[in-house]
Amino acid sequence: MSLNLTLFIMKKSLFVLALFVAQLSYAQWEPDVRLTNHPDTSKTSYNPVRCIAAIDNFVHVVWYDKRDGNYEIYYKRSTDKGVSWEADNRLTYDIASSYNPSIAVSGTDIHVVWNDTRDRNPEIYYKQSIDGGSSWGSDTRLTDDTASSYQPAISVSGACVQVVWTDLRDINHEIYYKRSLDGGMSWEDEIRLNYDDNHSYNPSIATSGTDTHIVWNDFRDGPTGIYYNHSDDMGVSWYSDLPLTNGTASSHLASIAVSGTNLHVAWMDYRDGDASEIYYKRSLNGGVSWEEAERLTKDGWSHSMRPNLDVSSQGVHLVWEDTRQGNYSIYYRRSDDGGFSWESDTLLSYNLGMSSRRSSISTADSVVHVVWCDYRDMNYEIYYKRDPTGDIIVGLENELTGNTNQPISFFPNPASSIININIIDHPIGKSLLVIRNILGETVVSKQIQTNELLLDVSTLLNGLYFVEVIMPNKRAERQKLIICK
Repeated sequence: MSLNLTLFIMKKSLFVLALFVAQLSYAQWEPDVRLTNHPDTSKTSYNPVRCIAAIDNFVHVVWYDKRDGNYEIYYKRSTDKGVSWEADNRLTYDIASSYNPSIAVSGTDIHVVWNDTRDRNPEIYYKQSIDGGSSWGSDTRLTDDTASSYQPAISVSGACVQVVWTDLRDINHEIYYKRSLDGGMSWEDEIRLNYDDNHSYNPSIATSGTDTHIVWNDFRDGPTGIYYNHSDDMGVSWYSDLPLTNGTASSHLASIAVSGTNLHVAWMDYRDGDASEIYYKRSLNGGVSWEEAERLTKDGWSHSMRPNLDVSSQGVHLVWEDTRQGNYSIYYRRSDDGGFSWESDTLLSYNLGMSSRRSSISTADSVVHVVWCDYRDMNYEIYYKRDPTGDIIVGLENELTGNTNQPISFFPNPASSIININIIDHPIGKSLLVIRNILGETVVSKQIQTNELLLDVSTLLNGLYFVEVIMPNKRAERQKLIICK
């Protein structure tokens, strides 16, 4: 066989394999799951906060619900990564309305804040569970002023729980902040974060270690823009406000996510005309400097709105609502390289003439979880969808060549019987090699005793698998494996 023909066949094979992997990746999203079932309205929050939080096998969802005559805060959990769900759990009991909840999770501690009108004007209330959602403590009022406090967002890092919200006590809307250093048992006095004569509202918060980052809407530059501030001492002191948008057009509803010193912000922006688009910006040095904004949606005539971000060690994940189908639908997009480049849009929920809105996203243990409110049942209900392997990300080059510059590499790939696995810099006898199928189920588990090993995969069925090395005190390293016989 000639060299040119051989190269042609190899290129053709790589193209077919890449197409096969892309098709499998798209097919990982499972069918929609309806979480609520009642004739009255159930809604996720309007503001860009997290209404879903996943950790290990647990998935926690909060929303506000009118089944009791007035809006109350409800909670639901899954203990098996979203495969099945327990019954709805009502968290608030008052004749006044409770709405727009936000949730944060650290281990088995769950923290929820929301708006509440039991004190006549809207105030911020808080509730916690210390046993993974099995039981809940009493309501705690976090604000106490005759003016309105609303749009709360919550984040947690260890025992430090931090809340930001919009407050009207200073005549115009301003961003306020409050923290607890003992897991929500007691709270310090609130502080005002920004000082400007114009309105500031719709805050979003993210924490990593002792670093706290917030973004919000701000009118100080004319059209509403996106502003940013951060603290590197768990909220004791704060830097100066920094504009993230150029002030030439309205920008709204920013969502922020953080992984170490890498920050990711997405928002809806009108700079391209009458329709809003999703824009994105990142910082790779903890918010000290920011790269140029990037337009992520480019449909032209439809509205792309209300983005929600999550980030993990493996990738950046984004959901939003979009009208390109004629009514509001939920779309998803991810980046495998920390926001440098993005995959194409994926339509998650579409029902002709029925809106899907207010989506929220969370990732844990390779699974991507999305929740939203949906009108397909002729009233808004809470719906859920997951991709069980959506947070396992790897480059195709390593899959095909066995590039040994990666922490884990193997060849051949695709494989039919024996693969040669090379693992760099791991403690002998203390690491575990695991292979999972596309459902996230473990099909191979083996203690690693050497840097190189031969593994028989002949019993595995054809398809896409994920090879994972679990090391003590380090994140799991994963690569894709194709079995083709």
